[in-house]
Amino acid sequence: MSQDYPYRLSQHFLDRLSERNLSLEWVIKTVEAPTLVEPDPQDPTLRLAFRAISSLDGRVLKVVYNWTTDPWTLVTAHLDRNKRGKL
Repeated sequence: MSQDYPYRLSQHFLDRLSERNLSLEWVIKTVEAPTLVEPDPQDPTLRLAFRAISSLDGRVLKVVYNWTTDPWTLVTAHLDRNKRGKL
């Protein structure tokens, strides 16, 4: 799966994607065209990308990735309740 995308997919990321029934397509769209990007408050190597997902009634997907690796490493993803209705 990881060779189809220009990102490294960590095992943690793959596990969470499966557990949370999240689409890899949603994740890729969020990383490539985020509505909002924030630095991680505790780790300067991480970025937080947010995007509302229309097929989930506008719920907001948060993707955490390491932007200092080449290729970027996708660390985790989940739906963020705090950003819903704010993007």
